[in-house]
Amino acid sequence: MRDNFFARKRMNTLLFCTFLLALTVIAIVITNYNVIKGFTSIPKAAEWAVSNFYPNEKAMKRLPAIMSSLTETVLVSIAATAVAAVFAMLFAIAGSHTTGVGGVFSFVSRSIATIFRNIDVAAWSMILLISFGQNVLTGYFALFFGSFGFLTRAFMESIDEVSSSSVEALRSTGAGYFPIIFQSVLPASIPQLLSWILFMVETNIRQATLIGILTGTGIGFLFSLYYKSLNYSSASLVVLVIVLTIFLIETVSIYVRRAIL
Repeated sequence: MRDNFFARKRMNTLLFCTFLLALTVIAIVITNYNVIKGFTSIPKAAEWAVSNFYPNEKAMKRLPAIMSSLTETVLVSIAATAVAAVFAMLFAIAGSHTTGVGGVFSFVSRSIATIFRNIDVAAWSMILLISFGQNVLTGYFALFFGSFGFLTRAFMESIDEVSSSSVEALRSTGAGYFPIIFQSVLPASIPQLLSWILFMVETNIRQATLIGILTGTGIGFLFSLYYKSLNYSSASLVVLVIVLTIFLIETVSIYVRRAIL
């Protein structure tokens, strides 16, 4: 029986790999992609990047403007995440199996979280561009909606993982709904919730760069402006600043996670 199980597992793996390979070949044929040319162009692309894509003295003069745009991007990302976390907490409490009131409220909370979570931030940006145009508000709401959907789902799962024994103990003493939430559920799940918020801040800073290209704001707009004007040295400085900022944010986030978990 054990041999049959592993044989069936190997067969399923082989079928999946065959299907994936066939799908790749079909995609190459449909798109007329030249695989050999694609791989042979990598050294030339690397050579061009080394020769052109690096900051020079002229690009360094634009560093204050780049840092100003970067600050705007980071602050918008943090603000969108913080406000989204507040709304996500309310919806997560209403939709959680542990703290939810059940019925329509739980169904509505979970449905809203699913809808917002499955719409990509880039899609939100394009939707909101129609109403708000190219400005900071568009990027803010795009990050807010994306963060709200993700955090609501993550908060629900974190709250559901809380041991029900403490909740039942408080209920047996006659504690009401809100004392149970604030004295049992939230204290037990708050480290995990903070970890999710920090993760969302990191993600939003990365996404805000791409959203800035669509909305014409922040550090993403500067990169697009420099790149389209063939100012590759300034564009490379923007990329370098973004990478260093992401590493810094991630380092701080890891330190905070270790401190609270």
